[in-house]
Amino acid sequence: MLTGKQKRYLRSQAHHLNPIFQVGKGGVNENMINQIGEALEARELLKVSILQNCEMDKHEVAEALSKGARAELVQLIGHTVVLYKESKENKTLILPR
Repeated sequence: MLTGKQKRYLRSQAHHLNPIFQVGKGGVNENMINQIGEALEARELLKVSILQNCEMDKHEVAEALSKGARAELVQLIGHTVVLYKESKENKTLILPR
C-alpha cells in the first residue's frame, strides 16, 4: 500500500503525462489489462482515460484496472485513472518514505 506522501509524489509525477490507454464502450477486457501491465513494467506510472461512452462506472473501471494489472490506484480524477506499479526491470521512480 502507498502512503499519502507517496501518492502525492506520484500525482505530481503523473501530472504532465498524457493518457496512453482509453477505456471505451467495450469496458475493461483481458487484452487491455495485459497491455496496461506491460506498459506499467516499462513506465511504472501511467494514465488511462475513460471515455464518455464507457458503460461501466468510472470507479468500477479504476478498480478493475488496478486489480487486473496488480497496480496501485494513485488517483481517479474526472475520467482519468492514474496507476502505479513498481517495475522489476526498469525502476526509475524513487518513492519518498
